[in-house]
Amino acid sequence: MDQNNTSSGGRLKKPSLKDPRLLIGLLLVLVSVSGVIAVVGSADKTTPMFSAREPIAVGQQITRDDLKVVNVRLDEVEPEYMAVADGLTEGKVALQRIEKDQLVPRRSLGQTESLNRKPVAISVEEPLPVQVVAGARVDVWVAMPGSKRAYDQPTLLLPGAEISQVTPGSTTLGGSKATVVLVLVTDQQMPALLGAQANAAKVSVVWNPSGVGR
Repeated sequence: MDQNNTSSGGRLKKPSLKDPRLLIGLLLVLVSVSGVIAVVGSADKTTPMFSAREPIAVGQQITRDDLKVVNVRLDEVEPEYMAVADGLTEGKVALQRIEKDQLVPRRSLGQTESLNRKPVAISVEEPLPVQVVAGARVDVWVAMPGSKRAYDQPTLLLPGAEISQVTPGSTTLGGSKATVVLVLVTDQQMPALLGAQANAAKVSVVWNPSGVGR
């Protein structure tokens, strides 16, 4: 067999720019590169949003100093939170508790007249579990004074009430050891609680781990 003829017959032709296979290959490369660029660009797309610098209590008036800016990517849930571009309207108060470093939900801010709960102080003599902190839920039980210096059967007055603040009692000489718990109470619940306190009822606070009223 003639080796020269074999070599000549098996020689690859130089690809032409008019070769459709070459054009398709180049197109696939361009599409792949464009896809990678789009994915990287989408991953880097973040929006400056407001988050709480420290815990914000219900009823607290919000100022710019209470907030910090974080760049996050929220995609479809972004409209539910306060963006820096929206600005901050003066006079807004917190309608719900906002924890430290938490993004600020739009529904959590409003005008004072929109508040439907107010903090009421309850003094508790007995020790409270460590879970009873601001933001936790508790059941408030009330036992009215009965005969012979005894109390009537306790009844559940406020199921699943939210705590606004807890102030431990002073342990110094002559100081009170009672813990003061600020509980958020609606206007409808207010008369029963204030009436019980005015009549020297024994008020107890019980941690509600489910956080649900009954």
